[in-house]
Parts: sequence; structure tokens; C-alpha cells
Amino acid sequence: MLIAFDFDGTLSDSEMTVLLGEEAGVAEEIDEITERAMNDEISYAESLYARAELLDGLGEPHVEVGFDRVSLRPGSADVIEALSAAGHHVAILTGGFDRGVEKALDAAGTSVDTIVANRLPIRNGKLTGNAEGPLIEGTKDDALAALTEDLDIPMADTVAIGDGANDLPMLEVAGLAVGYEPKPAVEPHCDVLVSSMAELREVLETEGVL
Repeated sequence: MLIAFDFDGTLSDSEMTVLLGEEAGVAEEIDEITERAMNDEISYAESLYARAELLDGLGEPHVEVGFDRVSLRPGSADVIEALSAAGHHVAILTGGFDRGVEKALDAAGTSVDTIVANRLPIRNGKLTGNAEGPLIEGTKDDALAALTEDLDIPMADTVAIGDGANDLPMLEVAGLAVGYEPKPAVEPHCDVLVSSMAELREVLETEGVL
């Protein structure tokens, strides 16, 4: 099976742009924009470009400090490793940034098969205020479909786990949609709701995934 996780708010309880915003002194503004996007009040692309613009000029050392603070939720690594041991393809599909995902996985001593994420470009040692990547304008259902095609796995044999509005596209097409403490706009589209990695593992066992 293909198991697709969101990252910020799901595998991790941190929000990368907020952590970077703390380094830049704009965390409150970024948090407000993030909440509006996750509640489907503004588009994800609009929110991400706005947050990236607020980070314009942040120096690379501060960027690294922000990404170093990204961490997995307790139990996340155990669930990832159990899924991998069961022979499933584990993917992270995130509107967040590849650098933060990789640092968090490395710190937890775990890994996944595929990461589809965005990037914050750096020029002359500072963030440019732009954002790049496949999941800004692109959506997670397309990313999930591309992976199923590459892996020759039917969409019915996919599990998507997420919490925010930008997860809705993959939650709506996946074989099993799991909401991890989902936002109000997301909850009705989930097959099952969980609030911890222990509950997620129980759901996966009940559904015969583990």
C-alpha cells in the first residue's frame, strides 16, 4: 500500500514557517496567515507566498536554526518504521519545506521512501522572499496520483493522513482518509479521526494496514 502523510500539523506538531518567523520576528503574522489557509479561508498558494515574503532577507544561519527546531511528534517514527516493516511505501506530501522534513527525520533516526515538498530559495546567504516547489500551485491529489502510477498501486490501496485544507484533495481521493486533529473544514471529509500517533496505529491495525 501507499501511505501518504502530511507533515506540519500531522507527523510534526510544529509549523515550519512559524519557526522561521520566530527567527525573523514575524511569527504572529505568519501564524495568522497559516491558520486562515488551514481553515480554507484563503488559498494555500496565496498563504505560502505571503509567508515567504515575510521571511525575505532572513540569513541562512537563522534559517538553519529554524529548521533545526522542526521535530516529529512522539510516536511518529515508530509508526513510520512499522509501516515500512510491513512492506508499505511511506510518503510525505507537504506544503512545507524539504530541509525541515529531512532534518526532523534525521533527528528521529528514521526515513521515508518519498518526500514531495517545497523549497525556500536562498541567494547571497539570505532567503529571497520567494517559495518554489510542486505543492504550491499543485495539489496533493495530483501528487498522490502520480505516486500511485509510478508504484503501480491502485488508489483504493492508499491511506492519506492530514489535518489542514491543503490536505483535502488527497483525503478526498485516498482509499482511507485519516484526519489527525483536523481543522473544522476538513473533518467532514475524513473516514476516521485520530488525535495521537497511538490512535493512528490502532486505526491502521483495525483497517488491516498493520
